[in-house]
Amino acid sequence: MYLLLVFAVVLLLAVLVSALAKRTILSTAVLFLAAGFFVGDGMLGVVELTPTSPVVGTLAELALFAVLFTDGMRVGWADLRSAWRLPGRALGWGLPLTLLITALLAHYVARLDWPEALLIGAILAPTDPVFAAALVGNDKVPARLRHLLNVESGVNDGLALPFVVVLLAVTAGSGDLHLTTLAWELALGIAIGVVVPWAAIRLERTRFFAVSPEYLPLNAVAIGLLVLALGKASHGNLFLAAFAAGITVATVGSAQREAFEHFGELVAEILKLAALLVFGALLAPSFFGEIPLAGWVFAVLALIVARPVALWISFLRSRLGPREQFAAMWFGPKGFASVVYGLLVLASGIAAADEVFHLVALTIVLSIIAHSSTDVLVARTFDDEELPAWRNRLDRVRRPFQRARAPEPHRPDGPDAADR
Repeated sequence: MYLLLVFAVVLLLAVLVSALAKRTILSTAVLFLAAGFFVGDGMLGVVELTPTSPVVGTLAELALFAVLFTDGMRVGWADLRSAWRLPGRALGWGLPLTLLITALLAHYVARLDWPEALLIGAILAPTDPVFAAALVGNDKVPARLRHLLNVESGVNDGLALPFVVVLLAVTAGSGDLHLTTLAWELALGIAIGVVVPWAAIRLERTRFFAVSPEYLPLNAVAIGLLVLALGKASHGNLFLAAFAAGITVATVGSAQREAFEHFGELVAEILKLAALLVFGALLAPSFFGEIPLAGWVFAVLALIVARPVALWISFLRSRLGPREQFAAMWFGPKGFASVVYGLLVLASGIAAADEVFHLVALTIVLSIIAHSSTDVLVARTFDDEELPAWRNRLDRVRRPFQRARAPEPHRPDGPDAADR
């Protein structure tokens, strides 16, 4: 009861300050995280939650499913094929390199054993553009950069999951890694995500069925719920199913995609903010006090070294400009996928579960604060109308010299050339 009351109050406050948040470094994501922190057990004690509380895992899972479904709906197969070069670099090179560099930092800085170090690398490798919304949603930011971040974040959550599951088994000392079962779950998730939307939209186009305009936005909601239910019942990979379903709707049902877009983003936003509030309630001053200095150093390096270095290597000899490359390197925020995977580790009961979760939670908190507070600032660097004052003054000083150095235009010869 109190959790719902707190969420309603904070949601209303977020709505009231949303216009201000778009223009400044104020972030609604940080607002919900901070609210959860203050009402949790460690501070005011209004909301009593533990990492094993059912609402925690359920809400995080639903939020991640909604995010991936709406992200997938932003692109179709044609979009992916025509603009796969940059996302392919980020996923093919950037994701494994980020995992390995994070694992190196976890082993040598946080002093984790190699299985746990690789596990935390897999958990923190996925990215989430939710906390860089001003960048991804700004039309003045180059389209290829926004496409890169959207596609990368939508695909890497599901790609990281097999590594998390396998490394969890290795860390637990299991002799059977269940690779066949894991491959079946991934394939089944993709199959559900493709077949269900395709069949539903094909049915709608038959002469026996017709959707009224009022119900059209609910069409994609029904598809998403059916994909979720079938994925849960069959143990298919929910997150790959969600992203594949979104892409399929965008590919074969442009009308459904357009009708659902605004409504779906609102639903996903509500679930994300609720999950963030719950995550914040799990944290407390004592929680952070339990993390040694080496853990804090690791969390900072995981943000400012792992992804920037991995993406810098991935984009060597690419056509990304310096500003675009810097934005892609910096905006690798850790979000709901990492939260869900961290909770999986906590529920697994492995010896280092608590230590891994502490490091994951700390990195996510620092990422949310850092990335959601700088997205507006970086997005403005792509807006020529909002250049800093010092840049405008410099351009005014340089302009006469540039004109002086410019070559004279070619003029045809002859006495009446001026009349031509």
